[in-house]
Amino acid sequence: MTASAVFLFGRRARRRWVHLILGGALAMPYVLVGSVILGPVIGSDDVFSSLPLQLGSFAIGLPIAAVTALFAPTRPLVSGAVRALSGTDGDALAHGPARTRGERARTAAWFTLHLGLGGIVSGMSLAVPPFAAVLIALPLIAGLRGTRLGLPAALGEGWAVALTPVAGLAMLLALAGCAAGCGALLARWAPALLGPTARDRLAAAEARAADLAVRNRLARELHDSVGHALSAVTLQASAARRLLDTDPEFVREALAAIEDTTRRTVGELDTVLGVLRDGDAPGTAPAPTLAADLDGLLRRTRAAGQRVTATVGTDPAALPPLVSREAYRIVQEGLTNALKHAGEPVTVRIAAADGRLEITVENPLGTAPAPRRPGGGHGLSGIADRVRLLGGSAQAGAAGGLWRLRVHLPLLTT
Repeated sequence: MTASAVFLFGRRARRRWVHLILGGALAMPYVLVGSVILGPVIGSDDVFSSLPLQLGSFAIGLPIAAVTALFAPTRPLVSGAVRALSGTDGDALAHGPARTRGERARTAAWFTLHLGLGGIVSGMSLAVPPFAAVLIALPLIAGLRGTRLGLPAALGEGWAVALTPVAGLAMLLALAGCAAGCGALLARWAPALLGPTARDRLAAAEARAADLAVRNRLARELHDSVGHALSAVTLQASAARRLLDTDPEFVREALAAIEDTTRRTVGELDTVLGVLRDGDAPGTAPAPTLAADLDGLLRRTRAAGQRVTATVGTDPAALPPLVSREAYRIVQEGLTNALKHAGEPVTVRIAAADGRLEITVENPLGTAPAPRRPGGGHGLSGIADRVRLLGGSAQAGAAGGLWRLRVHLPLLTT
């Protein structure tokens, strides 16, 4: 009983009823045009004095409404009304204008259905409630029989007068049921007639895939830059605290390294946040590369007390910009892993041969594993993503008491 009441009189049913009334209002200009066409054909000047003629005008107006709905902007307009009033999932409806012939035809079909059902329900909503109210109140005005109200003689029977309120209530329930049913029918057909086509769904899927790719790239950038900075700053601060009283010169170097690390990381963070905000980051710091930033990366890592030996067998400035940028992030992540696992010394080797750039980062396995940060553990997968995008290869793991990261990147020329 409760479900039936909600279906007939709930908030969604009331909004759908309003949507149908809106369809009836939109149908009126077309009905007037239909009456102008029908009147001369039948030789009548007063089409609206006859119900059959009114229905005829309505029938003529609906095809005209279908023709006017073939224009492209119709679909977003009616889709907006459906989202607001019919309780239909917005994702199931198209947002843009109809472009193809099939899309326009489906939009015209739904528009015609809306105006047709809306016109019927609007007419019933105007006619049924007053008549039902009279029937409900008839037992109170039974003495008016025979007056200008023109009540049927059958209502002179007592049992007939007693049943008129029931008939009035039944008519109101029938009106509510008809409105709810028509509203549910429109809501059910809206996704099929106003929904996105296969082309629209493909375009939306491609847009989501592109957005996901950008988010993954930004996540890698944040992990590699901010994660390395936090690891380095933590170790630099820890070393400075231990040597505060015995080696002031080292403490000064460590604090300078912390200042440099945080300044650079804030610049990189501004770059990533600029991309998130505006889709681009004009005027922000450029992404770090091997050519411009490798020496600073090694210096900051050593300032944390880590012994790092680096051998660069190629000119970083001669590397393609994309390779140089991704190689810097790979070296940075390799050093971050060494910092977290406290294995030293760390050996970094960078060389170019046979059209490939080879990067190797090695360090002894720590005596005890370092505690993992909450949310950490994405460094190696980030390296794998970078390498895969460039068409290279990567291996990482323990071998002979060492932890070794080895990456090969093709030296792209474009």
